[in-house]
Order: sequence, then structure tokens, then C-alpha cells
Amino acid sequence: MNPIVPPIAKILAILTLGTDIGILIYVTAGIVAIKSPPLRETREKLLALVAPYARILAFVVALVATSGSLFFSEIARYTPCLLCWWQRIFMYPQVLLIGLGIIKNDKDIADYSIAMSIIGGAIALYHYYIQLGGKTFLTCETIGYSVSCTERFSLEFGYITIPMMALSAFAAIVLLMLLSKRYANV
Repeated sequence: MNPIVPPIAKILAILTLGTDIGILIYVTAGIVAIKSPPLRETREKLLALVAPYARILAFVVALVATSGSLFFSEIARYTPCLLCWWQRIFMYPQVLLIGLGIIKNDKDIADYSIAMSIIGGAIALYHYYIQLGGKTFLTCETIGYSVSCTERFSLEFGYITIPMMALSAFAAIVLLMLLSKRYANV
């Protein structure tokens, strides 16, 4: 194994953990804010501060996810399974899509990115589910395409696998693009 693989895999897992914590805080604060007007006001102020940078942050997430995916297949030499390829189909174009949206100041790009991320996230969630031992209706080895979709090349912090990294990235992009849309006219 290439000696650079473990530290880079750990860095990607740490970024995923940070993303998951951020998503958890965002959702929890949203739920608590329903009953707490002071928290709601504070949350709105914080979101308004972050919103102008939401598309840039989504671009960074897509770029890191794409780079991480390419790292795992090209440097670490992990053979992508069929579900990995489908996730890539919905992540890779987002680097260009979001990047062009930022350059052209096209706020409507969020709609396309959200749609792609929801589909890619659903595939990543299903992939993660079968990696955890869930029942699958179609396996990669049945198709004869690639390695098993249930194979875990990486497991960090007791739950972060490559499909979980993708799921976290897709979820973060959805939330950031929703934030971008919500505050587009502010």
C-alpha cells in the first residue's frame, strides 16, 4: 500500500466528521429554534452571515469530494464498485456546475445542484446501508461489473466509510445550496 494512503484517508474522514457535526448542529439548532425565539434570532443572524459564502463552500465540498474519490481510485488503487460510479456521476459535474454558477453569479444553479445531490445522496445512503449489512436487491458482483458494493476499503471513527463520505458531502451541498437560495435576495 502506498504510504500516503492512511494519512490522506484519515484527513478525509476528519473532514467528513466535521461536516457531519456541522449538519447535526444545523438541524438541531433549527429544531430547537422552533420553540426558542432568542435562539431563532441568533441562528438567523449566523445563517445570514454564512449565506453569501454558501455557494463557495458547496464548491469546496464538491471539489474535495471529487478529489477524494479520485484519490481512492487512482492513488490508493481501490476499485470503485457500480454504486461508487453512480455516486461519481452525480458529484463530479457539480465542481464545474457550481464553479460556473459562482463565476456567472447564477443563483439558480442551486436548483440543479440540489437535484443532483439528492439523487447522489440517495445512492450513497443505499450504498452505506448495504455496507452495514442491509439487504440488497442487486449486487455489483451479480452484474459482474466490479468489486462487491459491500466491501469496506476504509472505516474511520466507527462509522465513516467511503459511501458515508459521499453522503455527507451530498447532504452538505444540499444544505448550503438551500441556504444560498434562501438568502439570495437579502
